[in-house]
Amino acid sequence: ATGNVRAAGSRARKKLPPRAEIAFVAPESPADDAGFEPGCFITTVDGEPVRDLIDWRWLSAEDEITVGYIDLDGEAGEVDLFRDEGEDWGFEFDGVVFDGVKQCRNACIFCFMRQLPDDMRASLTLRDDDFRLSFLAGTFVTFTNLSAEDEARIVEQHISPLRVSLHASNPEVRRRIIGKHAAHGIEVLDRLLAAGIEFHAQIVLMPDENDGEVLRETLGWAYARPGILDVCIVPLGFTKHQTCFTKSFDDPDAAYRAMAVIKPVQERALAERGTLWAFAADEFYCNAYGDELLENLPPTEHYGDFGMFEDGVGIIRSFVDDWEAAEAAGLDAQAAQALQQAGMRVRYIAGMATPHFFRPLFSRGPLAGVVEPLFV
Repeated sequence: ATGNVRAAGSRARKKLPPRAEIAFVAPESPADDAGFEPGCFITTVDGEPVRDLIDWRWLSAEDEITVGYIDLDGEAGEVDLFRDEGEDWGFEFDGVVFDGVKQCRNACIFCFMRQLPDDMRASLTLRDDDFRLSFLAGTFVTFTNLSAEDEARIVEQHISPLRVSLHASNPEVRRRIIGKHAAHGIEVLDRLLAAGIEFHAQIVLMPDENDGEVLRETLGWAYARPGILDVCIVPLGFTKHQTCFTKSFDDPDAAYRAMAVIKPVQERALAERGTLWAFAADEFYCNAYGDELLENLPPTEHYGDFGMFEDGVGIIRSFVDDWEAAEAAGLDAQAAQALQQAGMRVRYIAGMATPHFFRPLFSRGPLAGVVEPLFV
């Protein structure tokens, strides 16, 4: 009886074929001409399943395709679509993954999701590790859950560049901080690199785990692989809802020691590749240099296209550039004059991560007498 119950449960949980829900149909588009409406589903293109937005783009590249669908009444069918050269099909989908997000199977000691309170909403603790989201949305993934089919697909469709959570190249360290599948991830990474796939890499730096000599080794390993386009090093963040960590790189000495490992790699990369290549997150500069931050911040050209901006790399540099452009245009003087004429002062409320660059910017020009930054 127990076996039958398990079997029935397995059938009940059987994964449905992928289907892309249509969220919007552009007027007068091929999709509109064919009668598609929001709420319909696309299931196949030329007989191939559409698992995600990458599949849709790959399979619908031609100007004549046969689309499998499910209409608003739940009826399945197929229809031939035609478009002019360069014309968009006119579909917008609900989301970018149509067969469910690939879940993480790691046991990373620094996992952000595991550091949240137990009563958080489920969406905040969804531990995704999906290479498709890496390509489409810029998430970092480990490739520890990548199947042979996934690997072959990445190469066939040339899904590149991808973003990889590297953390360490040393097998023992990787096993300790990521879990038992760590070796699989690095093996997949090497095979994909050999196949011409490129990567942006990230290292979450943890005191006494993957810093110091381990970090130096990891950066050397990555630098020897030209397909790794750059590396972003970010400091560990932790909450009170965990027991693994009690410190990060908040004090100047710890941050400076980390920067001392990264800086020689940056200097070599600048000389050989014309870019920093190893990008330290802004927090390292803040914590290491304090009130001398602006004098030690890398110049704009060293950040390239600011590709790691969303990971906290170059945000301060970008802000300072914008501020100095406003100063050059005289906007600070105009604002100060307007405030003085109105007999007003401004209190500018900012977060505690900003004093090292906000305070000197506010204090060096005409705004110094009329704007007071408060850090909370």
